[in-house]
Amino acid sequence: MSRLARAVPALALTGAGALVAVACSGPASGPAVPSPSGAAAGHCRQLAGALPQRVNGQERVPASPTSPYTAVWGDPGIALRCGVDRPELLTPGSEHYNPTADAVVVNDVEWLLERREDGYRFTTIGREAFVEVTVPTAYAPEVNALPELAGPLRRSVPAER
Repeated sequence: MSRLARAVPALALTGAGALVAVACSGPASGPAVPSPSGAAAGHCRQLAGALPQRVNGQERVPASPTSPYTAVWGDPGIALRCGVDRPELLTPGSEHYNPTADAVVVNDVEWLLERREDGYRFTTIGREAFVEVTVPTAYAPEVNALPELAGPLRRSVPAER
């Protein structure tokens, strides 16, 4: 249904380009906390324990509020939210429904991609819980934040049956 753009394998391996050290004096302002239920909540808690300390060269920082459903790396923050609602682009009947929206596959995880004013929002497709990652333009190409999340995601949030 969606047009798939395959990530270039070399791109998936180039997360080390132009690293910047960031010192944080306190908790980062975190993303809005989703409220998954049932199996999705369990998958998200499992993902929380499997997330890497670094994403795209950025260290994980404390998010406020603290939640097993969110994580942040760097400043500006690369933010992950697990257990979010189905994206409007993929929801029949919604104002923005688009079954042919652009997607990218990175290390066997399919992501819906949405361009935003300040970067990209990537949301998993075809998993038992929706996981959203927002990546600011400071980390362009923004897709480079996804390879380090793919392994933990595949192990924690099963593909839909």
